[in-house]
Amino acid sequence: MGNLFITIGIALILAGIAYKYGLLSWFGNLPLDFKMEGENFSFYAPIGSMIVISLFLSLLLKLFGR
Repeated sequence: MGNLFITIGIALILAGIAYKYGLLSWFGNLPLDFKMEGENFSFYAPIGSMIVISLFLSLLLKLFGR
């Protein structure tokens, strides 16, 4: 269980570094990411981004097993 937390932590650090330096600037701006802004509200539904994350995690689980 400890190794899992370490692996997740390293993956989050790497994702943060990639986002900071603009390597993930496309993330959040995919075709199925809906953004609506009005005078008194804003709504954001990142459906496309969640599909990409789901496919990536499914591929990792398939490759490395459970």
